[in-house]
Amino acid sequence: MNPPIIFALSILFLPLVSFIFQIFIGWRIGRSAHWVSLICLGGVLALSLSFFANAFLIEGYPILEESVTWFSTGEFTIAMGFNIDRVAAIMLVVVSLISFLVHVYSTEYLKGDPRYNRYFGYLGLFTFSMNGIVLADNLVMMYVFWELVGLSSYLLIGFWFEKPSAADAGKKAFLTNRVGDIGMFIGIMILFFLFGTVNIEDIAYEVSLGMADGYMSLLTAAGILVFMGAVGKSAQFPLHIWLPDAMEGPTPVSALIHAATMVAAGVYMVVRIFAFLTPTALQFIAVVGAVTALMAAIIAITQNDIKRVLAYSTVSQLGYMIMALGVGAYQAGFFHLTTHAMFKACLFLASGSVIHAMHHALHHKGDHDTDPQDMRNMGGLKSKLPVTYWTMLIATLALSGVPLFSGFLSKDAILAGTLAYYHAHHGWTIFLPIAGFGAAVITAFYMFRLIFMTFHGEPAKPDVHAHVHENPLPMTAPLVVLAFLSIAIVFTLPGLNPIVNHGWFTHLVTTGENYAGLVMEETVEGIHHAHNAAMTISLIVATLGILFATFVYYLKKVDAGKLAKMMNRVGLYNLSFNKFYIDEIYEAVLYKPFFWWCNVFSKIDWDYYDQKFIDGWGWVTMKISEASGYSDYNWLDQKVVDGFGKLTQYFSKELKQTQSGVIQNYVMGGVFGLLIILIIFQSI
Repeated sequence: MNPPIIFALSILFLPLVSFIFQIFIGWRIGRSAHWVSLICLGGVLALSLSFFANAFLIEGYPILEESVTWFSTGEFTIAMGFNIDRVAAIMLVVVSLISFLVHVYSTEYLKGDPRYNRYFGYLGLFTFSMNGIVLADNLVMMYVFWELVGLSSYLLIGFWFEKPSAADAGKKAFLTNRVGDIGMFIGIMILFFLFGTVNIEDIAYEVSLGMADGYMSLLTAAGILVFMGAVGKSAQFPLHIWLPDAMEGPTPVSALIHAATMVAAGVYMVVRIFAFLTPTALQFIAVVGAVTALMAAIIAITQNDIKRVLAYSTVSQLGYMIMALGVGAYQAGFFHLTTHAMFKACLFLASGSVIHAMHHALHHKGDHDTDPQDMRNMGGLKSKLPVTYWTMLIATLALSGVPLFSGFLSKDAILAGTLAYYHAHHGWTIFLPIAGFGAAVITAFYMFRLIFMTFHGEPAKPDVHAHVHENPLPMTAPLVVLAFLSIAIVFTLPGLNPIVNHGWFTHLVTTGENYAGLVMEETVEGIHHAHNAAMTISLIVATLGILFATFVYYLKKVDAGKLAKMMNRVGLYNLSFNKFYIDEIYEAVLYKPFFWWCNVFSKIDWDYYDQKFIDGWGWVTMKISEASGYSDYNWLDQKVVDGFGKLTQYFSKELKQTQSGVIQNYVMGGVFGLLIILIIFQSI
């Protein structure tokens, strides 16, 4: 077995070792057992970095491609294995880096939790599952680990299951994702029966040969159905409802799975299947991404829970990535996945730092009623939490698309892609750049609203503010690392720029006139011409968003309360605050009718079918059984069977008298019988 395969297996299974150790042994050791998890994840990060380094030194594709036969039916063979190319190598670094930093951060954040070791075990299980998705060379293996990620997220979101809200959030996330996963499974089955394989590269190759030319509608349906898995995992409309509620889990969990990795799995999967998506499927994907990006950004404006603001921001940014893939800006979408992972993980961990500090200050005051996550209870924390403030500000600038920060590079590439797509297709596609730039201005506004409400101005609770202090090094060091990785220069250094290079990914994409290659070629050509316009408009909208937030929440030239009342005259504030009433609509249209019909069928089943029909037949059977038993016992047994028995007994008793044992009687009987025979013969 050669070293790359050993390294790949180690990347996959070291987190599983961490899980097994923490669940079965770690609790016996205590808190210090987290070192095993840190060593395992440190090893995964080192190995991932080695693949990343090789990815941009080796010219051939892929870096590693190995598979073994899983099962064979004679006609079909399913193989499972690894396919590590540059896309996978980048994603491995993203997953392992964020996971390692979250492990370090959690050693302080979860200190004292009664299920401390179980928490680290769950983190290991999640990382194992996520790495399986990244390494998979086929859709079935990806789907297996896809479901394991769903299980892991359920365990982590509902980690504090003693809280009803956390238990409900875990179930909501799990069940909502199952809706998308059913579509994904059906799509995989269509592709399997269409091409006879589930290997991603093989399907792409079959498509490039024109093997699906007569089945375009079926290929479109398969692509959209597989994409439904991403709609669930990446919280796209209409399955976005689970992600904000998932904030009930520990904040480091939010940073790991709800900002940087799990939710990005859907985007990564679409990147993987991009080569065999049809233009119609891509249009559907683009619209879903655009609607999600704009809608989630609008909702984030009015949220007061610091984590919920970031949750809806995540939904919006995932919409950006999906929209980029839909318009053919393939490299821009994946580039934004990478940059977003760094600054959004930084934002979530920074929010956790704020919540942790507020919680301890409130606990010191004996205040158990004040919500430590509500920004209206904060203010003036800049001087108390300097490291948290500056790192969160850097990440906010990156998310807002400000020059010199990473988000400026990736978001502008996406916005240029939407402009290029519109110039190529015209008509309704104008909605895509409108949604993109609209979400950009709103993002800048709500993020600086968060910064000003949390860190600037006068403290909302001076007595609590006095007891707030910066968090220990295990919590602040990951913030500094992620803040540094949110600066643009990291992604523009010589040798690290292939992420945005147009050449390295073309081997994955077909150029047939019916497929994704044509869409991508049109967009890539158009991006060059739309770049300056996109950058100019992006800078304008980002500046407007930041300035408006500054006037309202920093300079307080505009009263936020009056502004909210004015917006609510046309229902806009309540529409945003109540999340477009999506949950209420689902409650009215889906949940209540579903439970009503469940009650109806339950009543029919229990009250009528069971009690009337089944139990009725039971009553009839019992009566027939009673009659049958009576006739059997009282007539057949006692009269017939017992009667024959008594008759036999009577004759046997009488005949028994003939067996006296006296020879004279037997001789007399014989003589008597002989006389009878002679008389009979004489008569004849």
